[in-house]
Amino acid sequence: MTYRENTLTAILLGIAQGIILNIAFVYITLRLGFSICGSAIAAIVGYVILRVVIRNGTILENNINQTIASGINSGGIGVVFVLPAFFMLEAQGKLTFSMLPLLIAGVAGALLGILFIVPLRKQLIEIQRLRFPTGTAVATLIRSGPANLDKVKLLAIGFAISAIWKWLMLTGILDSPGILEYEELQLHLGIFPAYLSLAIYLSPLNFAAGLLSGRAGLPFLWGGLIAWWFISPSAVNLGWLPSELDTVELVDAIYKQLLRPLGIGILIGAALMDVIIHFPVLKAALHSLWLAHRQTKPHPQQNHTHPDSSSHPQGIQHSLASPSPRPDELPLSILVPGFLIAIILLFFALSLLPGLSITQVLLGIIIGITWLLLASLVVTQTTGLTDVSPISGIALMTVLLMAAALGGHIPAVLLVTLAVAIAVGQSADMMQDLKTGFLVGARPFFQQLAQLATSWLGVLIAGTVVYLFWRSGVNQQGGFGEGTLLPAPQATVLTSIVDLVQNNTVPTDKLALGALIGLLLGAAPIAGFGVLIGLAMYLPFSITLGYGLGCLTQMWLVRRHGLAFDKHKIIPLASGLIIGEALTGVGHALYQIFLMAP
Repeated sequence: MTYRENTLTAILLGIAQGIILNIAFVYITLRLGFSICGSAIAAIVGYVILRVVIRNGTILENNINQTIASGINSGGIGVVFVLPAFFMLEAQGKLTFSMLPLLIAGVAGALLGILFIVPLRKQLIEIQRLRFPTGTAVATLIRSGPANLDKVKLLAIGFAISAIWKWLMLTGILDSPGILEYEELQLHLGIFPAYLSLAIYLSPLNFAAGLLSGRAGLPFLWGGLIAWWFISPSAVNLGWLPSELDTVELVDAIYKQLLRPLGIGILIGAALMDVIIHFPVLKAALHSLWLAHRQTKPHPQQNHTHPDSSSHPQGIQHSLASPSPRPDELPLSILVPGFLIAIILLFFALSLLPGLSITQVLLGIIIGITWLLLASLVVTQTTGLTDVSPISGIALMTVLLMAAALGGHIPAVLLVTLAVAIAVGQSADMMQDLKTGFLVGARPFFQQLAQLATSWLGVLIAGTVVYLFWRSGVNQQGGFGEGTLLPAPQATVLTSIVDLVQNNTVPTDKLALGALIGLLLGAAPIAGFGVLIGLAMYLPFSITLGYGLGCLTQMWLVRRHGLAFDKHKIIPLASGLIIGEALTGVGHALYQIFLMAP
């Protein structure tokens, strides 16, 4: 018996959840400077809709639901890493832009990321057996059955707590000058110097992100401690900075002149080390791609009991022994035309930019797509091994690479960076979802087709949300950036790199030193060590500290109650805390736009 899988119900549910998650995670990334996976949330809610409300949904339908939801969500992550930089640079009078070519390039990036990585599924999942921790965890959630009802209750409790707290913060009734401002609690107590940056971001969302990461997120806390409790006081006491600076100027100088360029260098170095480490795998991956293209009919698979059969009322076993007349992977008839369409879209997007010659357009296409494919493979490999996606480092490397290739044409540089960031995010997410499908017995073809057909929606939704957030500021602009509740750390770093390139003032010494450190840290046996250290260097320490406390709390709870407590209690509660604050923040921004704008 064939179980329902790629049904209209699953598709519509996935699209609905994907839109909600996309909106929420745009807020999260603008606020924190990093994002997390939304697949677990989609899987938990999907169970309730499919197995409790509708009552006859299957785990394969839930798998399609979470595949589509996470694909739409991840399509927005690359957007929110890069697009805000356009708004910030335009406000500074450094460029002008139109949204149309950016959205076209974003859609092209989403398609390229999926189309390139899909033929490598067998190599990465079945041959190399990469872990893809998030994909494995989501498969466990999908197969949990009735236990998901308790998870939904905890998710709802977390949502309510986080939403109420965020509302209190937005009203400002708890604010106290010098103690609690912009949702940050100052911990200096009049004793500790300001350059230690002793403050904590009072955000359930940030704390919950740490809860989800646990021990794997500790390098992020270490990076913040090294930056602000070692490098910062050393710089002050050794006289590396002008002595006449006041307190505010001193902290600003430490961050902008020292920590930020070092952090950027470390991120680039760690990402480069990922490229070096995983380069030998490129040959095997390309060989797998060639074999996938040569296959014209599906291969028989061994009989096995379908994972859903144990929980199905009739206890029916699902045999995959008989070859299906349909392919198990996306066929060449879809891959090749899709790839050509994506290239044409990127070509068209670059052509719409003023001041770009046809030679530069072609150069941007050739170099951009070559780098995009390599970066997608590297990020997917890294995600499969560590669950860490070094998209930040890849984006920064893309800016420097394309600036050299395109003669400093900043709109074109950032447009290609946007496409690359979206593509690598889609590649990693697609393979996480395929890992989940592999573990629950899903058919890869349906997952690949579903994400290919819907993920581009995430680009359009995220682009719209970023635009609305920008308009939520004073005079309908400046809704994010430094000095606001949405500091957009990733975009701020990109704008600083653009400034340095345009002014020919790149701090090569600090970037080179950071890159060397990043190379060394990237070679460390600790998963994602270099990426997390570099990221912590240029994010506010208040965020790093709150996140780190969440990691430590998760470790303490797991030690006390066991790993099952993490799966059944911590994950759903943390998911609710994340979505509650994010959606409340989005609602507040929309309120400002439509009810308070002049």
